[in-house]
Amino acid sequence: QVQFVESGGGLVQPGGSLRLSCAASGSIFSLYPMDWYRQAPGKQRELVARITSGGTTDYADSVKGRFTISRDNAKNTVYLHTNSLKPEDTAVYYCNFPPVIRATAQASWGQGTQVTVSS
Repeated sequence: QVQFVESGGGLVQPGGSLRLSCAASGSIFSLYPMDWYRQAPGKQRELVARITSGGTTDYADSVKGRFTISRDNAKNTVYLHTNSLKPEDTAVYYCNFPPVIRATAQASWGQGTQVTVSS
């Protein structure tokens, strides 16, 4: 079973930046794509960014040009660099495998890390 621990969130003013980290347990991390998701109060969890095992990235339109996903396979860690933050980026941020892999890998959701963008 794979578990994730997210960190790096906090309170930041509009226009600010944060680097989120997600550490994974187990030995299969480097084999698969990784996603960052977020869930705002009263809304469904949404996909924010994805990185393949080879480093190809993709982003939701709402964060394209502002967020960057990266990974360090030696550390079993995926990062989300968030820049030019807006109040609408306020949410709990989670990492996990893509849905098709999640069940096979028996990956559970972590507690997430809270990002609050406010002046």
